[in-house]
Amino acid sequence: MSNQKYEAVLKVAETGSFKQAAHDLGYTQAGISYLVSTLERELDVPLFVRDYGGAHLTAEGTDLLPWVQNVCNSERQLEMRLAELKHLESGIVRVAAFTSTAIQWFPGIAKRFLAQHPGIDLQLICVDDEDELEEAVWRGDADCGFFVYPIKHDLHAVPLRKDPLLVVLPPDHPLADAPFVPRDALAKEPYIRLKSGTSSEMETLFRANDVEPNVRFTIDSDYAVMSMVSAGLGFSVLADLILRDAPFPLAVKQPEVETSREIAIALRSLETASTATRAFLDVTQAWITDTYAR
Repeated sequence: MSNQKYEAVLKVAETGSFKQAAHDLGYTQAGISYLVSTLERELDVPLFVRDYGGAHLTAEGTDLLPWVQNVCNSERQLEMRLAELKHLESGIVRVAAFTSTAIQWFPGIAKRFLAQHPGIDLQLICVDDEDELEEAVWRGDADCGFFVYPIKHDLHAVPLRKDPLLVVLPPDHPLADAPFVPRDALAKEPYIRLKSGTSSEMETLFRANDVEPNVRFTIDSDYAVMSMVSAGLGFSVLADLILRDAPFPLAVKQPEVETSREIAIALRSLETASTATRAFLDVTQAWITDTYAR
């Protein structure tokens, strides 16, 4: 069972190149071109504009792309279900994750999962924008994903852990040895804001402490934020998971009013999820419990 034509269209749309799509899928360039042209004839619409710079979707192609994705996702789910009915432990689980969960959690979870289910492949999809992350699971581009509450779509979510939000100071800051950072310091000190899908989570700390931050810089890299804080350019608020194995000298403190974000794993529907995906959820929950019970 295969929909090579649809897979070819998705890969050309993703890469913007027939040559790269052929390389990624293991075809010749002529083979990929034939598959796409065949589907265009069947649908009676042009899907791509071809030029020397590559290929880009036509208006019709852009409109039809979500339907092409659905065809591929539905076939994959059908193949997984058939394998389950034949008692075959095989298939793939696509996991969407934001950076800190991809770095700190996924390797340990994957190691345990693959030891228990060696016939199943895992694919990690790193997405830091929270809306794109939800869309990936909602559309079926990922089987499950790690999220921070609140979740906008009607997904089946399983809470995993509350991740503390912490105040990050230069190592020689006067408050580096204090038991916590008082709320008035949060208002006075220059704040280095992490601009990402998690920035709104970080700023719940300011709301909990009833202060307005004095934003000095807005940066879209957590490593750059840590580097600037370490250099004495201000303070920041980052989640504990981000600060694990921080590569810069920092003073990490609790705020006066402790705050956290809640991380969950979610999928579109537990009822339609593959056995492999449900097994990944089970392993994830067990790994979190074991890891944080130490």
